[in-house]
Amino acid sequence: MQIFGVDIGGSGIKGAPVDLMRGDLAQERFKVLTPHPATPEAVAEGVREVVGHFTGDIPDRIGITFPGVVTGGAMIRTAANVDKGWIDVDARALLSERLDGLPVTILNDADAAGVAEMHFGAGRGRKGTVLLLTFGTGIGSALFTDGELVPNTELGHLELNGHDAEKHASTKAKEDHDLSWEHWTKRVQKYLAHVEMLFSPELFIIGGGVSRKAHKFLPLIKGIEAEIVPAELENNAGIVGAAMAASRA
Repeated sequence: MQIFGVDIGGSGIKGAPVDLMRGDLAQERFKVLTPHPATPEAVAEGVREVVGHFTGDIPDRIGITFPGVVTGGAMIRTAANVDKGWIDVDARALLSERLDGLPVTILNDADAAGVAEMHFGAGRGRKGTVLLLTFGTGIGSALFTDGELVPNTELGHLELNGHDAEKHASTKAKEDHDLSWEHWTKRVQKYLAHVEMLFSPELFIIGGGVSRKAHKFLPLIKGIEAEIVPAELENNAGIVGAAMAASRA
């Protein structure tokens, strides 16, 4: 069975066929920029372009992530870093129609990354409370208790310094304010301390594109009781987790 994963983000839409035996991409991923405004129709066209790039590889199922709350594997309930026109849209129906009727499964982007990391990556075999946090355009979160996902936590929207935490500590905030690694890490550390106070995880997994540069900031984080590790699947975790969800649907 040919399973694709597509990861919709605030800055890019990327996808690839996935080898679910290895938990890795079966081919090099293809990426397009997220349109602005990121309306449902515009993003759906971007997803179609990503899938269409793999000419001759017609998927049996496609898993697609979304940067917001998703219920029932279909309905979009929040849209923080894409157009608000997504709210209350049946994304499964929209994207399936745009992909010529192929079966589609939709889930939160960080939840997808977390599922992949817990099965194939840094969370493999870990019990207790594990929290994956993705740092990118925003901050995504995936919370696990003894390997079971608590979906749609969206902890990037916890209040920190009077604003959503992701406005203060996301990778986009680092870029927008031209912060040094040291200055940005202090913001991340403050956010992690707040989340640790609320959930007492045994393990933080740090994902998103910035996980490729974990050596530049993880050693600078102090005062956190939980173990902190980079995501092993790095920024491909969402694609793999989306394909896993599609396979299980």
